[in-house]
Amino acid sequence: MQIGAQFFTVRNQCQTLDDFALTLRKVADIGYRTVQISGTCPYEADWLKEQLDRNGLQCVLTHIPVPRLVGETAQVIADHHVFGCGHIGLGWYPFNEDKPEESFAHFMETYPQVAKEIHDGGRYFMYHNHDQEFKRAPGSKQIILERLAQEIPAELMGFTLDTFWVQAGGGDPAQWLARLAGRVPVIHLKDYAYGRKMAVIGEGNINFDRVFEQAEKAGTKYMLVEQDDCNGEDPIECLRRSYAYLTACGFE
Repeated sequence: MQIGAQFFTVRNQCQTLDDFALTLRKVADIGYRTVQISGTCPYEADWLKEQLDRNGLQCVLTHIPVPRLVGETAQVIADHHVFGCGHIGLGWYPFNEDKPEESFAHFMETYPQVAKEIHDGGRYFMYHNHDQEFKRAPGSKQIILERLAQEIPAELMGFTLDTFWVQAGGGDPAQWLARLAGRVPVIHLKDYAYGRKMAVIGEGNINFDRVFEQAEKAGTKYMLVEQDDCNGEDPIECLRRSYAYLTACGFE
């Protein structure tokens, strides 16, 4: 398994192309060779390919804004072929039954077709969980995450399982990696500290030894460090400390 950096961690440092390019270099200087692009300013596919190549980086996953993901799917797929990224992700869905356009039914009406188009285009659609997927699905004893895995075939959709949000939802990250084995090629490593705080990997309370063990068994290829909230610290420094922890555990 290879470690990487999720650029949502450093999104505030990537709101112009110049700053984005500088941040790519800083992340590469830490030692990361794999990244996810998410939360940055808009970019052209050719520009991103050039910057990745210049810094010796590989993008293995993106999160694409919904209007583009749903309305410009063919172009999104083409862009991912340009910069060599195999996974196209949806970063958030509210599962709010009070709003039809945010409901479970709306998800099922919309995203399986998007996933199929992505599959037919030679890429793989990835869904990123938060904690709302641990609510019961409407009219069901199952939680939403279970229903998604049951109703959408594995060949069409994988899960970017997020360790912090699984724990925040009352789940066990290692157990869920085992349950979703075969469809978690990319996961997010995010530590959980007292007070529901996001923490540098190894500085919170998640048992990452079990996470690593189950991720390997589940077929995970990439483990990406993500820290949405660095609690006032420099996000680059947080990525550096997470990298030091993970390399000390034997990962590269």
